[in-house]
Amino acid sequence: MSTDTKQKILDVAEQLFAEHGFAGTSLRHIITDAGVNLAAVHYHFRSKESLLEAVIIRRTAPLNEERLALLDKVEREAERSAASVEEILLAFLGPPIRLILNPSGEGRIFGKLMGRLHSETNLCFLEIAKKHFDVVSQRFHAALVRAVPDLPVDDLNWRVHFAIGAMAHTLSFWDRLEVVSHGKLKTGDPETLIPRLVGFIAAGFRAPVVARQATGHLKKKAAVERRR
Repeated sequence: MSTDTKQKILDVAEQLFAEHGFAGTSLRHIITDAGVNLAAVHYHFRSKESLLEAVIIRRTAPLNEERLALLDKVEREAERSAASVEEILLAFLGPPIRLILNPSGEGRIFGKLMGRLHSETNLCFLEIAKKHFDVVSQRFHAALVRAVPDLPVDDLNWRVHFAIGAMAHTLSFWDRLEVVSHGKLKTGDPETLIPRLVGFIAAGFRAPVVARQATGHLKKKAAVERRR
């Protein structure tokens, strides 16, 4: 019964955090929807922050293990050369996207939750991410450094930041493309979505470095074009 109660609280919290965000979800809301009392939440999780952490690691712990195993495999197969950007991105992006698009539907709420947490300014989530994602982040960052050795570290970090944004949007709004395309584009198949996302992000990592001077030049050029 205790295990069932714990899983029910996790399921309800995942749903509510995904719908309303961390700040917008109260413990009272969670216990009402879960049909439990506040003592049960405190017994299993101690606080709302710890509950969010439990919700996240329930899904991400196996995902991160799979990511690292896939990265180990592509690096082992690359032998003395570096794994390609595409191989690294497939190892990182494949597991979460396959989870959220699993026909069972079990991962879709979690996908929306992670997308929402990535887009919110949430110190609690940042602390959880630092605690549980650091090892994975460091491994993949090192692999990308080897894959694009001529890319300055600052630019690599910018591009990792943009890549995480693309991933978060895809996780959170995986079904939006189908709506805006009036059903012409189907996003329910991970093996259709993953290579497109990987190709888009990989191109970003290989794009030329744009210097500040070049950015200023582009602004001046745009101003001239507007005057015409």
